[in-house]
Amino acid sequence: MANSKILTAEEEAKLRQPIDEYVGKIQKQIDELRADGTAKVISCQNTIEGIKRDRTLAKAERENRIAKIQQELDQAKAVETKNKDKIAKLIADAENYLKEHFDKEYYLPVKESCEAEKVVAQETYKKKLADLEKQHKENLASLSEQREIKDEKYVHKNRLSNAKLELEKDYQQIKDRRHEAYNYKYHLIDMLRLSKFTFAEKQAQKWENYKYTFNRRNFLLQNGLYIAIILIFIALCIITPIRKGTPLLTYNNILNILQQASPRMFLALGVAGLILLTGTDLSVGRMVGMGMTTATVIMHQGINTGSVFGHTFDFTGIPVGGRVVIALLACIVLCTFFTSIAGFFTAKFKMHPFISTMANMLVIFGLVTYATKGVSFGAIEPTIPNMIIPKLNGFPTIILWAVAAIIIVWFIWNKTTFGKNLYAVGGNPEAAAVSGISVFAVTLGAFVMAGILYGFGSWLECARMVGSGSAAYGQGWDMDAIAACVVGGVSFTGGIGKISGVVTGVCIFTALTYSLTILGIDTNLQFVFSGIIILIAVTLDCLKYVQKK
Repeated sequence: MANSKILTAEEEAKLRQPIDEYVGKIQKQIDELRADGTAKVISCQNTIEGIKRDRTLAKAERENRIAKIQQELDQAKAVETKNKDKIAKLIADAENYLKEHFDKEYYLPVKESCEAEKVVAQETYKKKLADLEKQHKENLASLSEQREIKDEKYVHKNRLSNAKLELEKDYQQIKDRRHEAYNYKYHLIDMLRLSKFTFAEKQAQKWENYKYTFNRRNFLLQNGLYIAIILIFIALCIITPIRKGTPLLTYNNILNILQQASPRMFLALGVAGLILLTGTDLSVGRMVGMGMTTATVIMHQGINTGSVFGHTFDFTGIPVGGRVVIALLACIVLCTFFTSIAGFFTAKFKMHPFISTMANMLVIFGLVTYATKGVSFGAIEPTIPNMIIPKLNGFPTIILWAVAAIIIVWFIWNKTTFGKNLYAVGGNPEAAAVSGISVFAVTLGAFVMAGILYGFGSWLECARMVGSGSAAYGQGWDMDAIAACVVGGVSFTGGIGKISGVVTGVCIFTALTYSLTILGIDTNLQFVFSGIIILIAVTLDCLKYVQKK
């Protein structure tokens, strides 16, 4: 019964023939109307662009040629305007015909034929397997030596693999046939309208292409971790009301998550640029501690109770607004100074960022702890948070700082020469150097940009926490930032990553931490949970890299 639905190539062509004839006749009329109109307009415009780019022509000659072509262009535009309504009516006629006949008389029969072919291919495969199994048993029965039996099993395994490959090949041919039949309508529309599709038609084509290219293995490699995390969130949303008597995804909770994620966003965006260069930064947490301490000392409420290198600072004589600016600049300068040192050694001496940033981490922690004796500097002026990150009708504007950072870094990565060079150096530094890109400048630039972002992030965190700066603050934030980037798809293999992925990773990690804290999960177990997520994320990244290789 299935075989009766299967169309041969000749039968399929016969089904399509009336459509080709009707639309082809209209297309011929349209082409004749466009010959001295639209087609001539396009040709003249291309000619003028070519003349403008031709540097061998003198200015006067160039202007003369453009003037002549411009006359032809004006005439062609007049013809185009004259024939516009006729062409529109012809296009509408062809499209109405396609709407009435294409699916019913051509595409649906081809689709049914493809489904029937899949059934036949599956039945053929099952029969093949049965025959191979029968043959294998007969062969084993006639063999006595262990080596011959082993060889027969190996050959049988290969035969099964070949049968599977044949089935997949048949499936792909069937898939190709259905896809080509579906796209043929858009090919005809493309010719009629000169590639002008409606929004709905574009989306339909995108969806079709997605289904056509969909691969389950690749999909799970790309999105498996996100699917698992979404399922965990769903479980947390179910468990939290039962355990705590309050829903997890409330408006206030979401704002709290975004508020906590905002300073961390700056850190993750900085680290992401270094991971893009196949690097990392282990000093992020210590940068935060240094920035928090610096900002708290400058913006402290009253005279500092603690000392730095034995000296007690008093910034109360400076207006509050001035202290806020000085604190920001100090955070940026200090963080950028240390990241530049790590960047210099990485770029100049090809030192792995793991080593250069680990040295930074030790130096920063040692200096800040020694300078402050490890004490906390208390609170900043209570008016400062309302100056930097006020709440508007309950909405924390610290989120807007993070959004601004995301937009700026996205622009740098995607719309500037530096951003393009960043991807090039991360993907293949040798090829980038041969292309004339300064690997040293790009590497150092990535570290400098990271330092600026760290400075901003630590300054914002100081305002969010109303001070409490100490050398120990920010411990573990480096792992959170790196993990957020990895979960967001920034690959350690270099040259692969998107800002949207970084944002997603930061939000995921912050939301998970917040959710587990609400549930009362021990902090140590949260570290275990984070470690498992990082391990899975890097494993998936490695699998993607191996598959690509």
